[in-house]
Amino acid sequence: MYPNLTPTLVALFSAAVLATAFIAIRRPVLRRLALRQISRRRTESLLVVGGSVLGAAVIAAGLIVGDTLDFSVRQTAYQHLGPIDEVVDSSTAAAGARAADLLGPLTADPRVDGVLTVRLQQAAAATDAAHAVPRVNVVEADFAQAAAFGARGGPSGLSGAGPGPGQLVVNTDLASALRLKPGQQATLYLFGQPVVQTVVRIVPTAGLAGLGPSGSDGTAFVAPGTLAAAAARAPGAQPHTLTLVSNAGGVTSGNRLTSEVTAEIRALLGTSTGTATAVQTPKHDVLKAAAEAGAGMGALFLFVGSFSIIVGVVLLMNIFVMLAEERKPEMGMLRAIGMKRSRLVRSFLIEGSVYALGAAVFGVLFGIGVGRLAVVVAARIFRNLGGTSLDLVFHVTPVSLVNALTMGFLIAFLTALVMSIRIGRFNIIAAIHDLPAPGLTARRGRTVALCLAGSVLAAVLAVPAVATGRSVALYIWPTVAVLLAVPVLTRVAPPRAVLTVASLAVLLWTALANTVRPHVFDNNSTGTYVVMGCVLIVASVILVSQNQRTLLRPFRRGIERSTPRGLTARVAVTYPLARPFRTGALLMMYSLIVFTLVLLSVLNSMIQSTVGQSVSFATGGYGLRLDYNPATPPDIVTAPAASPAARDVAAVVPLIAAPAKVQDLGPRRLGPANVTVVGLPGAISRGGGFALQSHLAALGPDDSSAWQAVAADPGYVMLDPYVGVPPGPAQKLYSPGDRLTLVDQSTGRSETKIIAGLVKSSAAFYNLGGRTAYPILMSDTAARSEFGAQALPAAALVRTAAGVPEATAAADLQGRYLADGLTVTRIEQSVRENYSANLGFFQIMQGFLILGLFIAVAGLGVVMVRAVRERRRTIGVLRALGFQARWIRAAFLGESALIATEGVALGATLSVFVSYLLFRNNAGFAGYQVRFSVPWMEICVIVATAFVASMVTTYLPARRAARIAPAVALRIVD
Repeated sequence: MYPNLTPTLVALFSAAVLATAFIAIRRPVLRRLALRQISRRRTESLLVVGGSVLGAAVIAAGLIVGDTLDFSVRQTAYQHLGPIDEVVDSSTAAAGARAADLLGPLTADPRVDGVLTVRLQQAAAATDAAHAVPRVNVVEADFAQAAAFGARGGPSGLSGAGPGPGQLVVNTDLASALRLKPGQQATLYLFGQPVVQTVVRIVPTAGLAGLGPSGSDGTAFVAPGTLAAAAARAPGAQPHTLTLVSNAGGVTSGNRLTSEVTAEIRALLGTSTGTATAVQTPKHDVLKAAAEAGAGMGALFLFVGSFSIIVGVVLLMNIFVMLAEERKPEMGMLRAIGMKRSRLVRSFLIEGSVYALGAAVFGVLFGIGVGRLAVVVAARIFRNLGGTSLDLVFHVTPVSLVNALTMGFLIAFLTALVMSIRIGRFNIIAAIHDLPAPGLTARRGRTVALCLAGSVLAAVLAVPAVATGRSVALYIWPTVAVLLAVPVLTRVAPPRAVLTVASLAVLLWTALANTVRPHVFDNNSTGTYVVMGCVLIVASVILVSQNQRTLLRPFRRGIERSTPRGLTARVAVTYPLARPFRTGALLMMYSLIVFTLVLLSVLNSMIQSTVGQSVSFATGGYGLRLDYNPATPPDIVTAPAASPAARDVAAVVPLIAAPAKVQDLGPRRLGPANVTVVGLPGAISRGGGFALQSHLAALGPDDSSAWQAVAADPGYVMLDPYVGVPPGPAQKLYSPGDRLTLVDQSTGRSETKIIAGLVKSSAAFYNLGGRTAYPILMSDTAARSEFGAQALPAAALVRTAAGVPEATAAADLQGRYLADGLTVTRIEQSVRENYSANLGFFQIMQGFLILGLFIAVAGLGVVMVRAVRERRRTIGVLRALGFQARWIRAAFLGESALIATEGVALGATLSVFVSYLLFRNNAGFAGYQVRFSVPWMEICVIVATAFVASMVTTYLPARRAARIAPAVALRIVD
């Protein structure tokens, strides 16, 4: 994924590695000093690498998930299109013959390596009552010409002799669905008439052997003349004539010529075939959808995983600070004997680069396994989701591995660089005597001046950010301005007071920004959520870590008691109070992960609570959708009152559909995007229509008046609220009153439409006509007028009669009209399956975050391991003074309990607050009468799990500390 980033990432990676290698080669003393630290403390080195591995693993896993989805969607192009790049679809034989003649010059075009004309019709097929399918693509093709089609770019998928009269060649999909074998007979219901055929061969589903609309049950090839003979027995029926065009190049490389060849096709066709012929670019559309789906899903996983990555960075910072604390006397001696600060920084940088490289390599390897696990779970979700034929195939590209390796390394490298510079700034005398470093009041004048200038600059940049109110800058620049002002203000005020006021100011601004700028959540990206969460957590952590004594004041009486428990409690809180940076880093790790886990839980709970309303909004009072072959509409649609199934239904509303493209949509001018235009009869408007999120106020006071306006005026359309919206948090990209341009794919003619309203749910119109595109709703009169012959009957909505269960009616209709190619969908069941899929994806993302929780818990364990080593002399003194071993163990466990409790409490509290803000302001909840609810039980489980895991992780270091012998601890110098 993201090949456009690869050159930049590789360049930065190479620069960092070469610079470090140059320093290591030119300065052998620094190299030996760095490598000596790594080799002497192998356990600590492994802990440092382990702390960074999971961050790189999350990056790799997110990119791999995107690769897999992109590759899996592209498989549709390989299996169902092969060398086919453009399709000229004619609904009549005359128009098809005319189009084929007009496209003759394409055979001499060097950009084209094949032109093939075939006939196609959808039909039902059966072998017996137990094995029948409603949608089979029946194709007539010259096998000799088909075998050579696109030969220069790759195999067509067909070879050998074609079927003779009464014979079938079927692909593996159809053979599997009907359990067909060569020599077995199958019945095709062509134009409603049964035609018995004998299977002579089974071919793989690839290229031309997968030809036909998506969502079908398979493809069957018949002898030339079979479709014409069947059509002759059904007056007015005609098969579609397709002229297939293969661009020069391979299966995917030919896609680069699509725009040029499509323009040439349109020029050759002109207007002579009218609206009976449409020019389609199926491969281009599939590959574009694959790229968007892969990028969107990868970005979504990286968005969730970014919190785990940040936790890994914080852990690395904490470990470097602890390394510096432990080596402070040693570094002070080095500086005292003449080593420059810059060389000490370089030594730390060499050591950090080794850690970063090792973590990146192992992280990518681990990330492949994590990505594979995520794909396995996602594949189960897709298989259990009705209406989708997507099979996820695990796939990893070298580009993603390179990107993950370089990003993982660069994140760790930059962290090591920043911390090395910070570590290098210490007081030599204080370091030699292992005294506390001077506080914030000792800032140099140059540092204060730079911070003041930076704060002023950030404040200036914050002005346009606040004025527009639609960018992550709304959170970033005010926060940066406040934080950079801290070193300046500490020259005139106590540091703790300055930090407290600054963190409170940032918290208040972040919490109230959406009130000052109500559109802060409009047109946002996932980055806004990451930044908002991080700003809240950082400010809260600073506030808590700087005011620990105040927070612990209610427990002061118990802590100050002269009892074993009081002594143990004082030892437990001493280091969190004395090391605010270290404590704050641990709190941040816990808070970030618990924040995101609880946020997902709350959002998932609210989304699940809308299922009932979503079903109501999606059905609009119609429980079933009937999809059928446009050539043979069943009598339940054409004459519902006279149909044998009339007793099962109370109302039937026929729908027409046409493929189109939308562009210039909304203020952001989205497009072009594939859509399905759905023509609705006046019955929808008379019945009040489907519920709307919002509608144009000028059209009337209620939804019914808006639907009536759409029925009467062809200039109005109703829009699905997710057209053009990328995967991720819901965004508000357009509103009623905005304009869009609808383009007829057959003629290229366009018309401007006005959005009359946004429907709350258009699930009843998804995948209409076999096209996986979002619907745009208009009157059937307007659809026929604009799209002509391309606006075909495609489906009907059915309201069952009183007392007739929908499941019973669906089974009866499916069996009764199988020969007409009818498929029946229970809209409620489809909506609930989609919600189940959403729940599954939430669980996958929560699984990603478990990695972050593991980092946080492991980080606490790492800190405790380092703390035991760092405090062994203190432990020895306490033990020599009579402190019992079990008191030492209890003190370490108490310290971990304090940090874990504060961290999970901060994360959970802030998460519930942010969830409420999203609920009140996010477009995804617009129009739903759902109350804000918090899944307290699930949150309690998350909090308890984090707390227990922390205690378990800390137990071993605590036990080790308790076993330290006083004499040994006081004797050991290093």
